[in-house]
Amino acid sequence: MQLLNYEEAVDYIFNIPRFKGKNEFEVTKQFLEHIGDISTLIPTIHVAGTNGKGSVCALLRSALEENGYSVGMFTSPHLVTVRERFLVNETLITKEDFTDSFNAVMKELEAFKASSGETDYHPSFFEMLFFMACIYYRKMRPDFLILETGLGGRLDATNTISSPVATVITEIGLDHMEYLGDTKEKIAGEKAGIIKPHVPVIFASRHGSWDHVIEERAMSLKSPVFKTIPENIKNLETTAFGIDFSFQSLYDDSEFLCLPIKAPYQAENAGLAFLTIKALKGVKSDLNLKKAAEGMKNVKWPGRMEEVRENLILDGGHNEDGIEAFLNAVKVDGRKRRSLLFSGVLEKNIEANARKISDSNLFEKVYVCTLSDKRKAPLERLEAAFDSASMQVSFYDSVDEGLKKMMSENSEGCVMYVAGSLYLVGEVKKLLGGCEDD
Repeated sequence: MQLLNYEEAVDYIFNIPRFKGKNEFEVTKQFLEHIGDISTLIPTIHVAGTNGKGSVCALLRSALEENGYSVGMFTSPHLVTVRERFLVNETLITKEDFTDSFNAVMKELEAFKASSGETDYHPSFFEMLFFMACIYYRKMRPDFLILETGLGGRLDATNTISSPVATVITEIGLDHMEYLGDTKEKIAGEKAGIIKPHVPVIFASRHGSWDHVIEERAMSLKSPVFKTIPENIKNLETTAFGIDFSFQSLYDDSEFLCLPIKAPYQAENAGLAFLTIKALKGVKSDLNLKKAAEGMKNVKWPGRMEEVRENLILDGGHNEDGIEAFLNAVKVDGRKRRSLLFSGVLEKNIEANARKISDSNLFEKVYVCTLSDKRKAPLERLEAAFDSASMQVSFYDSVDEGLKKMMSENSEGCVMYVAGSLYLVGEVKKLLGGCEDD
């Protein structure tokens, strides 16, 4: 097998979708068993859900780091460089380790094909990155590993692991319905597929019908259940620093938590992460909850109400629930004047997101642009989505053009927001510089 360098490996990975669709789950599982199930070596926290997965992963990492543990984290998507998906604490995988992990997977793939008879098997884009993560974290051996699912749960490549120490399910929403089902109950069933026998499941409760799906699955597997409800969040206040609130769980005393993010929706994510740390005390009895709370106070997670420059805030809200949460955060920012740079990808409900933005009456002007990604929504569709908008809207053929126009027209006292797609956030971060790129 010819070894590839870093640039060649990245190019190969990003071309995988052109020749490979999703594999049969059982074959993917066989390949994981061939290279080695990482969850049998490192205590692994498996996180699924529609909204908030990345934030919960980041909060868990910060809480565990403050307790003195090294923490590996595999998440998606990335904003600027694919290496963002592989972290140990706050450090990205090096280009050398990325390349070595890729070449190791390709070498194992040849051996697997020869020994299994699955001569047509090739990892999909996401599977390739997941298997690279398995190779990388086997080398790094962090004290904990946090795995975020891709689109789903039950048939997700990450669900080939056998022995997580906790499974976490964040807020359920209507997203990726073409793969997961057209109701929240069906989607909940897919997410609940990550639950393993006798392994604690911690989830964000929203509605009895889809709560029941998760609880029934957990009961059938004799898995302990812990859940958060919106009413667990008490006395929430927005401060100059971020947000302060009390988390009153259903199981014991309350805890005062602070986050350096001015986004009320993050309070529930923090509550879910904090409850997960409590559940993990059965694995690591020396886990200190006060230190966990202190760690969350210093959490860093790019693209979630992130102020990258004075009066310029980026948020990755992209589906209807995410845009709703974004708008709720904007409502309490204490500002009177705001503008927004917006875009979206083909498969999202751009029309519904545009209506929510227009109905909010939060922005003086919206700058709508097309993305450079191949999944971009065409400008014609974006124009139609904002056709009846109540505020001033202008349209641009690129993110660069839209961002420059918004920044050039910005006046004192006006805060600029960017939302609608994580791809948009990534493009803006690239344009602003200061980010490590490939």
